[in-house]
Amino acid sequence: MQSFRTEIENPIVQQDIIDLEKKIRLFREGKADEEKFRSLRLARGVYGQRQAGVQMVRIKLPFGKVTSQQLQRIADVSDEYSTGRLHITTRQDIQIHHVSLDRTPELWAQLEKDDITLREACGNTVRNITASPTAGIDVKEPFDVSPYAHAAFQFFLRNPICQEMGRKFKISFSASEEDTALSYIHDLGFIAKIKDGQRGFKVMLGGGLGSQPRHADELFDFLEAEKIIPLIEGVLRVFDRHGERAKRMKARMKYLIKDIGKEAFMELVEEQQTALSKEAVSFDLEAFKTEPGLPKVEIPEVNIQDRKAYEEWKNTNVSAQKQQGLYAVGVRVPLGDFYTGAARKLADLIRDYAGNELRFTLRQDILIRHVREELLPFFYTALKELGLAEAGYNKTVDITACPGTDTCNLGIASSTGIADVLEDVLKEEYPQFVNGRDITIKISGCMNSCGQHNMAEIGFQGMSIKVGKAVAPALQVLLGGGTLGNGEGRFADKVIKVPSKRGPQALRLLLNDFETNATADEKFVNYYDRQGKTYFYDLLKDLSDTSTISEEDFVDWGHTQPYIQAVGVGECAGVVIDLIATLLFESEEKIDNARSAFERKNWADSIYHSYSSLVNSAKALLLSENLAANTQAGIIAQFDEFFVETGKIELSTSFREFVYQMNEHEPTEEFAKKYLEDAQLFLKRVDAYRTKEVQNV
Repeated sequence: MQSFRTEIENPIVQQDIIDLEKKIRLFREGKADEEKFRSLRLARGVYGQRQAGVQMVRIKLPFGKVTSQQLQRIADVSDEYSTGRLHITTRQDIQIHHVSLDRTPELWAQLEKDDITLREACGNTVRNITASPTAGIDVKEPFDVSPYAHAAFQFFLRNPICQEMGRKFKISFSASEEDTALSYIHDLGFIAKIKDGQRGFKVMLGGGLGSQPRHADELFDFLEAEKIIPLIEGVLRVFDRHGERAKRMKARMKYLIKDIGKEAFMELVEEQQTALSKEAVSFDLEAFKTEPGLPKVEIPEVNIQDRKAYEEWKNTNVSAQKQQGLYAVGVRVPLGDFYTGAARKLADLIRDYAGNELRFTLRQDILIRHVREELLPFFYTALKELGLAEAGYNKTVDITACPGTDTCNLGIASSTGIADVLEDVLKEEYPQFVNGRDITIKISGCMNSCGQHNMAEIGFQGMSIKVGKAVAPALQVLLGGGTLGNGEGRFADKVIKVPSKRGPQALRLLLNDFETNATADEKFVNYYDRQGKTYFYDLLKDLSDTSTISEEDFVDWGHTQPYIQAVGVGECAGVVIDLIATLLFESEEKIDNARSAFERKNWADSIYHSYSSLVNSAKALLLSENLAANTQAGIIAQFDEFFVETGKIELSTSFREFVYQMNEHEPTEEFAKKYLEDAQLFLKRVDAYRTKEVQNV
């Protein structure tokens, strides 16, 4: 591949992109360890997909906010480097697929021209920070959470404390007590509150989905807004140091809190207070002012022939903003997939007739903001021409689904295929669920819950079922989940497993039963509680009978050939295996990073890079003796036991005291310089020991 250079003005971003190109070149030349390279590209938003030789690229869009110019840029990049299809994720990102690895640095550079990043969209990092799509326009919100979500994004992007954690870390900001950003399933969730005239947040800690969902604990019923960044920093430092690293399935922060308890965890957070960066963080409230500058335009004349369809769309997809006379328009995007042609016209529409902003939503939809009431008929006709005026935004028909076996290595069954079919069932047989009661339906292609199936009122999880010596695609039916509000939620019960082709009939049985037996205003989750899990098992159990399975049941939705279970190696920020030489080389890189941060006068960043180098170097020697620890704290303890206490490595104090100096000192220039020198000397000592050991073999 040819060497690539970028003209990005920001030198840090430019170096990031050039480093990615360099690492790709070394990988192609066989000079870079494959597992370490995978870790690096994941942290740059480049993710292997089910099809060999191509990549999925995840574009990180904080709280889903996009301007017209940015959407045009994303469309251009998708056409040039991908297939022209854009996929909205449940974390308000955009994914594009079938991208050549060699072209990803160039793609990234193009995006950065409009301030769009790939950095830390994947990998063991702080993932995209989500927020209520109605933030800033919500009639129920105490204040706009957007500036706070944006400040958190900026502060932790490229922050050394969260570049190589044991697993990913997720943060959300909810605009009101309705908790539409789902605080209870996040590592840290924030819900806007006002107390005694002061802005702040209810804080939830340690939630998560996956195969073993955990409801977040309430950490604070009210925390002042200016304290959220130090809190996040302290939590991340503890998770980085004490979080599991060897057993990937136990490496999320929820397991650490479950193991040691919330109180012990927060004691560790308190121990970090001296070492925190102390960097003053400003929340740019002016940048998110609630009164957008709207273009002055004549109202285009439109002729709406089907007034009933328009009124239905207006009833389900349009909502009043807190700004008088302005409305938000919800665009339902089935499966979260739309194309660049529509994206460009949508970008023109919001630039010329609205507030030049839209937000991608957690239900894989689009929310256009700041539309004048008199322009609603025009917006309807314009969206209808793009195929984006389907009614049912945020209603039952608005099904959430992950990509499943279409592109994901971990997909077991087709989530998009069954979602398509269930949507057709709803539109054709149950129109009342397009414009009526909202029952959330969510689908994941495997247990990892990217489609959030285990927090839905009706959830489906892709799996397989054995029939004699054959295997058929199947769906686990889950019932009774939901968001209750103000940090409270519930996870669905696993009720029964049925062949995938019987999924539509399962939905019919559930909806028919609900309509027949529920009271007028009864919500599905309350009806589920009233009837109980056994009732629904009995309702669906005939569908689970595999003695009546047909040949058609062995073909998954959206496929023509019989089902073959083919699960690849997942890249959901998995832990990788490190080589000793690679680790020592990385320690040098971390010292270079510490030196660069020091030169930029970022004392806290420099100190943390030095800390990472110390732990990395210790890990290398432990591996050389076939010793492994599953946390950074464990590495430090084991190094003392096997190298310092035995006299193999001489230090003036224990390794623990040597490393944890950082907890005893404020992040000053003097300490940052000393700690960097300590890390350099330690690496030289470790390298000398390793060289001697290798020569004596």
